[in-house]
Amino acid sequence: MSTSYAAAGVDIAAGERAVELMKARVARSRRPEVVDDASGFAGLFDASAFLKYRRPLLATSTDGVGTKVDLARRLGVYDTIGHDLVGMVVDDLAVCGAEPLFMTDYIACGKVVPERIADIVGGIADACALAGCALVGGETAEHPGLLEPDEFDIAGAGTGVVEADELLGPDRVRPGDVVLALASSGIHSNGYSLVRHVIATTDLSLDATPADLTRPLGEELLTPTRIYAQDCLALTRSGPVRAFAHITGGGLAANLTRSLPPTVDAVLHRSSWTVPSLFEVLRTAGGIPTEEMDKTFNLGVGMAAIVAPDYADEALRNLKARNVPSWILGEITEGTGTTTLT
Repeated sequence: MSTSYAAAGVDIAAGERAVELMKARVARSRRPEVVDDASGFAGLFDASAFLKYRRPLLATSTDGVGTKVDLARRLGVYDTIGHDLVGMVVDDLAVCGAEPLFMTDYIACGKVVPERIADIVGGIADACALAGCALVGGETAEHPGLLEPDEFDIAGAGTGVVEADELLGPDRVRPGDVVLALASSGIHSNGYSLVRHVIATTDLSLDATPADLTRPLGEELLTPTRIYAQDCLALTRSGPVRAFAHITGGGLAANLTRSLPPTVDAVLHRSSWTVPSLFEVLRTAGGIPTEEMDKTFNLGVGMAAIVAPDYADEALRNLKARNVPSWILGEITEGTGTTTLT
């Protein structure tokens, strides 16, 4: 009796076909510092680019997109989930003021379907191009027996660079500073376990369009994460930005508090914005308390910027020019390092 890798459920030829399908889109994310590795075992980046820095600090971040992948699988939409992955990684890098340089990705799946893998990686590459970073490598792993044929998960890691004396963070924040909100494109990539629970326990349907929405719920839920990296960099280059906060798991207050020193508070005003209808649909259908909504979802604010008071108006103009909806969310006062929504 003889057996084979294919008999065990691993299709090497399908993996090779997936690589061929994704090559052109990956190439579009290339930066001039990327160096080809003929073997393909590693991604190479020319570090001599750092010679222009006085004291370059490398920043790194890694993340996934959580259970949003389950909705992508159920809806058969695979070309947007990569945007979520890139956004989760590079927008974390942007918080400290780092320019994203390159990313790698990892996909685990039950069965390699070349077109599906190419769509996922193509989305990652397209998002890398938007973020200004290169996709220098990745891995697709077939796990038959551990994952069902249509199941998959994705993760990624990114590296960026920031000048040491331009590093953003809590130590720069002062009373009187202004907190700006940069609008989210939707739920982004956090809170989907609660979203899926609400759908499973109510009459909400992914295929139906709730009264307050203009397209099916499934389409709304798969809206890709907004990528703020280049917008954040543009702000730091044009005026005194103190800190950023990427609004991910934990919600607005918890994430903004991470960017505060222990001597100030952030006071945010709910009246400054209208929570997008998608969040209200979920809140109403699931009977979710306000406190739970606050600590689970971004509620329409995907990134917060703390800026000097005399830069706030110019910063808003710059964001408008970059087609990023934004507004004054609150202010920094003397305090004990907490964030409140009033």
